[in-house]
Amino acid sequence: MPPPPHHARAGPPPPPGPRAPPPPGAWAAVRPLVLRLHFYAGILVAPFLLIAALTGFLYAGSFQVEKLVYAEELTVPAGDTKLPISQQVAAAREAHPEGAVGAVRPSPADDATTRVLLTGVEGVDADHTLAVFVDPYTAEVRGALEQYGSSGALPLRIWIDEFHRDLHLGDTGRLYSELAASWLWVIALGGVALWFSRRRALRKLRGTSGRRRVLGLHGTIGVWAAAGFVFLSATGLTWSQYAGANIDELRTSLGGSTPSVTAAAGGGHGGHGAGAGGDADHGVGLDRILAAARAEGLGDPVEIVPPADPSSAYVVKQIQRSWPEKQDSVAVDPNTGEVLDVLRFADYPVLAKLTRWGIDLHSGTLFGLANQIALMLLTLGLIVLIVLGYRMWWQRGRGNAFGRPIPRGAWAQVPPLLLVPLLAAVAVVGYFLPLLGIPLAAFVVVDVALGALAHRRGRTGVAN
Repeated sequence: MPPPPHHARAGPPPPPGPRAPPPPGAWAAVRPLVLRLHFYAGILVAPFLLIAALTGFLYAGSFQVEKLVYAEELTVPAGDTKLPISQQVAAAREAHPEGAVGAVRPSPADDATTRVLLTGVEGVDADHTLAVFVDPYTAEVRGALEQYGSSGALPLRIWIDEFHRDLHLGDTGRLYSELAASWLWVIALGGVALWFSRRRALRKLRGTSGRRRVLGLHGTIGVWAAAGFVFLSATGLTWSQYAGANIDELRTSLGGSTPSVTAAAGGGHGGHGAGAGGDADHGVGLDRILAAARAEGLGDPVEIVPPADPSSAYVVKQIQRSWPEKQDSVAVDPNTGEVLDVLRFADYPVLAKLTRWGIDLHSGTLFGLANQIALMLLTLGLIVLIVLGYRMWWQRGRGNAFGRPIPRGAWAQVPPLLLVPLLAAVAVVGYFLPLLGIPLAAFVVVDVALGALAHRRGRTGVAN
């Protein structure tokens, strides 16, 4: 058979054409979204974070200032023998017969006064008490100041605490602090992810200048402080208005609510309400009540709460919030002095213990002065980060003030196996943290609008 003509012979295969680029990895697909979210949150939520950081800094320092400002009321020269509690309370009531005795805090140290806490006093906020300070050695009344909370905050710290919590605007003002707490952990974790995704050379500070140096400093501080920011965010949310209610419900459903001692006299199971009584020293008397609590191992500092009604018992509880925590409590029959119920902090559910420790660490009481210094450094770091963030924004220039919107199709680049659970997680978190979910939806709408506008002008950008 003759060979085929030359032009019919099979030649070498044509060279392969250019290959389609491989699909981006999970992080490469998500990074533009994280970057854009970090940018929006950093610009728009940062003012609220700045206020929270500044007021938090002041609050952490207020503990030591309070000791100096109210030294006359808080301290006395140490004596030999303290007078009976009943005599100290009688002196306080003689000087201040108004209201009712809501609790008594016996002198916890040789040089500390006793506090008699009065409720229902005209001119004092309903959530506060009037603390009457009594010299435990002479029964001299050394003054009276408004007090709030279990930590015994006095007027200076009360003012700063309320400014930090709600800007002195009540429930409306609490929205600012909840917004800040809801977004702080998102900004912190997003920044850490973006920082470690950058090439090592771009993370160096030495030898850099301009915006790149500011970015490097911003990222370095943020990475070192991120764990603290997440902690402040999580614990701050427990006090918030909407997210806090959801967290309480979740804790209760998981069996982690904080227990309380049974304060019903005569074997009942009624509740106990602080500050509902009139005469705090009836039945067997405050001194026998305190002695019964001491016999159960309740050392200083303690608070004695009178019975809420004739069918209730006295409650004596430890109130030490510094490490180690002392939170044991007992119920004592007012007629016999018999201990009816004992609740040990060691028996609290794990979630209740974690909540207690978290709140006390957030408020600066768990480790005392060291705790307060750490909080001041952490809030100072947040202030510096916000200033650096706005500096980078300014360095972008006016023509790019809002950055570059997420490019069209960025969501489509995220693999479905990652996108679906990601959207589900965002929806769940947004439900439990409404001041995260609602602004997040607003950010998406605004960015889509910016992207559409840029596309219409023929200059759709590429994510940073």
